[in-house]
Amino acid sequence: MEWIRGERIGHGSFGTVDIARMRNFDNCSVMAVKSCAYSHSSSLANEKEILDVLKDCPQIIQSFGDCYSFENNEKLYNVLLEYATGGDLGDKVKNSSSGKLSEFEVQRCTKSILQGIYSIHENGFVHCDIKLQNVLLFSSKFGGNNSIKIADFGLAKRARKLNSGCELRGTPMYMSPEMVAGGEQEAPADIWALGCMVVEMLTGAPAWKCRRETDFGGLFMRIGVGEEVPEIPKELSEDGKDFLGKCFVKDPRSRWTAEMLLRHPFLANDDLNCQVTSTSPRSAFDFPDWVSEQSSQMTVLPSPECSSKHGSFDEFDNFESFSTWPAIRLNELVTDQKTPNWSVFDSWVTVRS
Repeated sequence: MEWIRGERIGHGSFGTVDIARMRNFDNCSVMAVKSCAYSHSSSLANEKEILDVLKDCPQIIQSFGDCYSFENNEKLYNVLLEYATGGDLGDKVKNSSSGKLSEFEVQRCTKSILQGIYSIHENGFVHCDIKLQNVLLFSSKFGGNNSIKIADFGLAKRARKLNSGCELRGTPMYMSPEMVAGGEQEAPADIWALGCMVVEMLTGAPAWKCRRETDFGGLFMRIGVGEEVPEIPKELSEDGKDFLGKCFVKDPRSRWTAEMLLRHPFLANDDLNCQVTSTSPRSAFDFPDWVSEQSSQMTVLPSPECSSKHGSFDEFDNFESFSTWPAIRLNELVTDQKTPNWSVFDSWVTVRS
């Protein structure tokens, strides 16, 4: 496959995203190419493999292959992706006239995102970083009627798969209670993050009121301990409030699944684009008996010098360990000595949408 690297549209600690201009390629001539050094390519290669599995879902960004290249005396690993002409959903909310979306727009966006999440979960994966910035917008030329697609699977993992301890991964503002308190990140964590997205689309502000760079300790205590959940917008319809209530269930075993939420009245305005045929629970009382997999230890992310949002956690050996007992774990998370550097999750900088 012949392609030419064009202008840069984003970059992070270990990689870049550039325009790729294609030669003799069916359907489109402009794509995005996500590149990183070969020595740090395991996470990007894993992302490409997951996208290959999810290629039949129109709400997931499509990969058009991968390759290696030698540029400036360095071997690079490249993954070719659809180019999102409309930017990301965070930009859409921020640039709207009121700084937020109407309830109808939120319903439409939420349904498409849920269809994508449903496909991710049905294929045995957890995205682990569902947020507005990882939902891309496409024109009809690229996306047809499915103009909203989930992207950035750099942190995605196989469901119920544990590595050497549970990894603390994701974006703090969207983290679920079980992630903060016990290092557990399975399909229900994506649903909690979806609820945070819905609140942010409706209000134009994060679901949790928190000084972004300085108050993560207090945020973790609110998320991981007690019964507090994000405030549900008062102006939202009763169906919308009930929908969010099903997302913000503290116990992940009782939180509604993607399939259940797709059948919720809040999303009745649009026809489903993805067929829902599995045997997932139909109500909050129909969950199978299962026990969440826990590990005796979890790991904290390395500093930005060692990793980025797209870095592979398996590549690093010198993580600090934490007890998974919630009180001890949370106490360690908020101390100065062991506070993770969360700036790693915002390391990708959008240069041009």
